[in-house]
Amino acid sequence: MRLATWNVNSIRTRLPRVIDWLSRADVDVLAMQETKCSDGQFPALPFFELGYEVAHVGFNQWNGVAIASRVGLDDVQIGFEGQPSWSSKPEVAAGAEARALGATCAGIRMWSLYVPNGRAVGDPHYSYKLEWLAALRDTASGWLSADPGAQIALAGDWNIAPTDDDVWSTEFYAGATHVSEPERRAFGAIVEAQFADVVRPFTPGPGVYTYWDYTQLRFPKRQGMRIDFILASPALAARVTGAQIVREERKGKAPSDHAPVFVDVTDPRQG
Repeated sequence: MRLATWNVNSIRTRLPRVIDWLSRADVDVLAMQETKCSDGQFPALPFFELGYEVAHVGFNQWNGVAIASRVGLDDVQIGFEGQPSWSSKPEVAAGAEARALGATCAGIRMWSLYVPNGRAVGDPHYSYKLEWLAALRDTASGWLSADPGAQIALAGDWNIAPTDDDVWSTEFYAGATHVSEPERRAFGAIVEAQFADVVRPFTPGPGVYTYWDYTQLRFPKRQGMRIDFILASPALAARVTGAQIVREERKGKAPSDHAPVFVDVTDPRQG
């Protein structure tokens, strides 16, 4: 069984790329982030034609997360318990953004997560990011406390490079978000809550990235960041047999600025 995550950076713009890759990649479940559309605008039909059910949450042209599955899509949940709210305008009431979507697919609880960017250290959005990650850690810990054998994948764009090896230049990112110690500690707290990075053992660094900015020829210069991860609960991590960052999908016409990432897991009936 193959589980994947991909920040598609606008599903309507990237639809041909996503559908083409799905038709070739033998992916069973795909978590997508930054779909940048409302539910009514999401192009579900091409996924259905490939045999995928789709769940999506999006409110406007920002954020948006989706899960496409060809092995079942049950118990769909928008947002996680305790997910913080946000408003960039004092006159607008804060609300939960379209950043988290969960569904059960062939016994695996798949979460598509788009962690807030943070914008700049000290910005209110940075505080929101840390609060969001702390809430996710607390809620995810509760899931495992309730069921230590739960099969859970926290997949998505985490907007954090957990180690210095995960950026092309520590000097370039000095003082910026994504690499600050509070963000790295927040990511580490989720790992310490028994959600393992199941991609890194099969894609060791340094110099192994999942994101390359469109500007300054970052991709051909290999100047990227590793910020897309699949973190797995202990029971699911034990089933992982391989993983890949599909760097080739960052090439070509109109790519996303992120590459898809996937893991392969054994069929539990073979255990």
